[in-house]
Amino acid sequence: MLNRKTFDAVVEGKTFQLATGGLAAHAGGAVTVRVGDSLLFASATMSRDPREGIDFFPLSVDFEERMYAGGTIPGSFFRREGRPSESAILTARLTDRPLRPLFPKDLRNDVQVIMHAWSSDAENPLDIPAIIGASAAVTISDIPWGGPVGAVRIGRIDGRWIFNPTYEEIGRSELDLRVAGTREAILMVEAGAGEVTEDLMREALMLAHKAIQPLIDAQETMAREAGKPKRDYTHFILTDKVREAVSQKVGKRLAEAFRDELDKAERQAVLDAIEGEVLAGFADDADMAEADLREAFYDLYRAEVRSRVLQSGQRTDGRDPKQIRRLSADVDLSPRAHGSGLFTRGETQVLSFATLGTPRDAQELDGLSPVDEKRYIHHYNFPPFSTGETKPLRGSSRREVGHGALAERALIPVLPSQEEFPYTIRVVSEVLSSNGSSSMASVCGSTLALMDAGVPIKSPVAGIAMGLVKEGEKYVILTDIQGVEDHHGDMDFKVAGTARGITALQMDIKIKGITPQIMGEALAQAHDARMQILDVIHGCIAAPRPDLKPYAPRMTILQIDPEKIGAVIGPGGKVIRKIQEDTKVKIDIEDDGKVYISAVDGPSAAEARRRIESLTETPVIGRIYTGKVVRIADFGAFVEILPNIDGLVHISQMDSARVEKVEDVCTLGDELTVMVTGIDPEGKVRLSRAAVLEGWTAEEAAERDRKPSGGGRSGPSGGSRGGPGGRRPGGDDRGGGRRR
Repeated sequence: MLNRKTFDAVVEGKTFQLATGGLAAHAGGAVTVRVGDSLLFASATMSRDPREGIDFFPLSVDFEERMYAGGTIPGSFFRREGRPSESAILTARLTDRPLRPLFPKDLRNDVQVIMHAWSSDAENPLDIPAIIGASAAVTISDIPWGGPVGAVRIGRIDGRWIFNPTYEEIGRSELDLRVAGTREAILMVEAGAGEVTEDLMREALMLAHKAIQPLIDAQETMAREAGKPKRDYTHFILTDKVREAVSQKVGKRLAEAFRDELDKAERQAVLDAIEGEVLAGFADDADMAEADLREAFYDLYRAEVRSRVLQSGQRTDGRDPKQIRRLSADVDLSPRAHGSGLFTRGETQVLSFATLGTPRDAQELDGLSPVDEKRYIHHYNFPPFSTGETKPLRGSSRREVGHGALAERALIPVLPSQEEFPYTIRVVSEVLSSNGSSSMASVCGSTLALMDAGVPIKSPVAGIAMGLVKEGEKYVILTDIQGVEDHHGDMDFKVAGTARGITALQMDIKIKGITPQIMGEALAQAHDARMQILDVIHGCIAAPRPDLKPYAPRMTILQIDPEKIGAVIGPGGKVIRKIQEDTKVKIDIEDDGKVYISAVDGPSAAEARRRIESLTETPVIGRIYTGKVVRIADFGAFVEILPNIDGLVHISQMDSARVEKVEDVCTLGDELTVMVTGIDPEGKVRLSRAAVLEGWTAEEAAERDRKPSGGGRSGPSGGSRGGPGGRRPGGDDRGGGRRR
C-alpha cells in the first residue's frame, strides 16, 4: 500500500487532487494531479553540481504524452511514442513560462521538469494540470524557487463564465483563456478568442487570478507537510571589482550605440567593438575571466537600455513608448502560390504563403485530445539568415512550433466555416528579417495571404507585441518592441485581433508577475496600435479577392445517397481512381454522402461530376434514357440505362407496330432510347421504346404495357445488375436503336 498524502483544491466547483509520496523516490519532487479521470504525473530534479562555462540558467521542461493514458496504441510504425507531438510541445512551453521567472537568476545547476500523462478522460484537458503538477513538484522539492504558482482555464458561453471547461465546452466558448500566476500577480497568459473586447478580457484576467488562489493554498500546505528543505547552491555573482573595472573601461561610450540613425546590424557592430576593447584591455589580467567581463558588459548595456526608457521615455531607436515602426504591406508576390502576403514592420519582415487543399489534406492528430484533425494549419519558419546568423537547419524548433500555433489561433476565429468554404487551408510564414515580434508580423502577413488567395475571412487580423520596463513602482509600457527591448525588458505581451476585438493573446514575463492594472493599460495601448496596422492592411488589399487564383483548386460539392458511396468508390477503389485519372481531379467522399471535387479547371470538374452523378442516379418513372442493349431474350431486350442498372423493354414495347422477333429491332450492343414506365417494389425497371416513338406519357405507356397490342410475350422486368445505382441528368436522348 502506497504511503500517499493527498491535498485537494476546489476551483469554482471543480476539484484538483494533488498527491505525493510513495512514487519516484529519487526525484527531487514528485506529485500527481487528478481532475475527473485525467491523471498527470510531474517530477522536478536538480543536478548536484552547476554546469560550468555557461551564463544562463539551464531549465528544461518536457511533457510526455503516453497513449496508454487514453487507452490507445500509437499509430506510428514502431507502435511507440516518438518525437513529441505539437500539442505536447505547446503544453511543455505553456508550463515552462510561469516556472522560469521564479528561479534564482544566478542558479547554474541543471533543473529538469518532466510530466507524464497517466490517464486521459477525453473531457478534461491536461495542460492546466501540467502547470499545477510542475509547480507542486518544484515546490515540495529541494530546488530553490520562488513559487508556487496556480493555473486556471476560463471560457465564456452564452454570457456565463466557465472555469476549467471540458473539451466540449471549449468548443462552444467564445474565449479560451489560460492564466498562471503567484498569489500576488499574473505570470503567464495564453488565449484564443472570438473577437472579445479588451474590457471583457480584463475581467477574465481578474477572475482568473482570483480563481488560482486555492491551488496556491494547497501547494503551500503540501510544502509544509511533505516538502524537503531547499538545497544551497553555488551563487554565480559578479564581484564589485569586475563591475567597476568594466564600467570605467566603457565609460559613456554605450550611448554611441543608441544613435537614432543606426539599424540593428550597425548598432551591434558598435557594441561588439566596445566589448572587444574591454576584453582586450584585460587580456593579461588573470583575475578577470572572459565570461565575467562579458557578463559585466551585458549588465551595463541592459542598464543603459532600461534607464533611457524609464528616465527619458526614449527608446534605443529614438521612438517614444507608443510609437510603431514604419509599416508596409504587399500581396501577390508568388505567381504560382494560391495567395501570398508580405508584411514589414521596421526591420522585421515576414512573407506568408497560403495554400488551398481538399478535405483529405486536413491534418490528422494522434494524441490524447478528442480533436483528431484540423483544417487550418499554420507553420512558422525562422531561418538563421533572418538575424544575420549561420546555423545548421535542424527542423522546427519549439519556438517555431509555438509561434506558428499562436498565429494559427489568432486567425481561426475569422475563417469561414467548412460549409461556406470547403477547403483545407495551410499558411506558411517565412521570416525574412527579424528585429522583434516576428510572430505578430506573421499574423499580419498571413491575413494578407489569405485575402490574396480569396479566402472569405470575416475580418482582417493584425498583431502587435507590447513590452514593459519596470523598476520598483515605476514602469513604462512599450508598443511594438524590437529585439533589444524584448531581450532586456520585463515583458513580451502579444495581442492579435480585428477591429472588433481580440482573437489571441500571449504573455511572457521575466519578473515575478505583473498586476491586472498593467495588463489593462497594455491591452488599451495594443488596441490603438492594432487599429493603425489594420489601416495599412486595408490600404494594401481592401477585402478578400472575389475569385481564387488561376492555380488554386476549384471545389465542387454534391450530395449523393450514402448507400451509393460504394458505387462511386468501386471494388478496391477502382472506379474512383479511374475518374480521378481520366479527369485529373481530386475526389473526397464523406460518410454522409457529401462529395468534394477539386479541380484547377471547370470542364474537368464538370466531367467528374457528370460521371459521379451517373453512377449514383436513380431511375425516375417518365424519364427518357439512352442505353446499351446488354441482353436479349425471346420476350424482350434488357437495356442498361444507368451504370449497373438495366430494365426490360418487353417485345410488345419495342416499336409502335407489332414485332415478331426482338432481333428485328436491335442486337446486343445497340443503343436504344427508352422511357421508364414502371419500377416494382423490388427495384425492377420496366422500359418502353414505343413510348418514345409515339410521344406517350408515362401513364399512357404503363397502361399500354399492361395491355399488349397482341402477340407480345410477358417476361421478367429488369433491375440492378450489381451494387447500388446512381443518377445522371435526365432527358438525355442520344438517338434510338434500329427501327424496322
